[in-house]
Amino acid sequence: MIEFAMKRPGRNGSFFAFLLELKCYSKRTMGTNKLQRFEEIGEFENVFELTDYQDNDVKKPKGNWHKKVFGNSNPIILELACGKGAYTLELARRNPDKNFIGVDIKGARIWKGAKRARSEKLDNLRFLRIYIDHLDEYFAPGEVDDIWITFPDPYPKYSDRSKRLTSPKFLDIYKSVLKSDGYIHLKTDSDKLFKYTRKVIKDWECPVKKVVQNIYEECPDDELLTIQTFYEKRHIEAGKTIKFLSFGLPVS
Repeated sequence: MIEFAMKRPGRNGSFFAFLLELKCYSKRTMGTNKLQRFEEIGEFENVFELTDYQDNDVKKPKGNWHKKVFGNSNPIILELACGKGAYTLELARRNPDKNFIGVDIKGARIWKGAKRARSEKLDNLRFLRIYIDHLDEYFAPGEVDDIWITFPDPYPKYSDRSKRLTSPKFLDIYKSVLKSDGYIHLKTDSDKLFKYTRKVIKDWECPVKKVVQNIYEECPDDELLTIQTFYEKRHIEAGKTIKFLSFGLPVS
């Protein structure tokens, strides 16, 4: 039995003090788990922790993903802000002839996906812990075939629009690593982000491959679009409509 669970407040005790103790215990436990996970992913061969706080002796894999990391010439597909990697995992399972890289800055989240990938021996999957706006420092021009962005933070405030992963700032970064015939695939429950992205790609004159206003009405049998993460299931249960947009970038 957990120690704090035995310390129930009596008739003269403070229930609020008990709740405070419970909250503090939870924070300590979560903090310990995060530290343990950070230590573990440092030993995972399928995780590259290449944040900007490492020493200068660490060589970035830019231009070497095919030859030195995956050991093949298969297409490379990124999932940005992959979180726990549920979508990346499923893409890798269904497409063994392609290489996948889940990108996120939060190591404690990456840990879960990376551990599952190791247990399933998914050799076509890696995780990269970096800030997404530094993507061009880790991939050479044309090294990436496609980019998936699934349920990113929509940053609903207008003042935060540059943080949206489909803002012009990020499209510029993607353009520096994506093949000229590559596509960006956005899956979202956010009407605001969906409309914003459509406006941006119209202004940019991006070639549009596919627009889906409601995935589960328009293409319920699509094997890739109907992959559901934990959070997507919650969105659906809440009655939200899941949308999809696939587009390229203009060739300058």
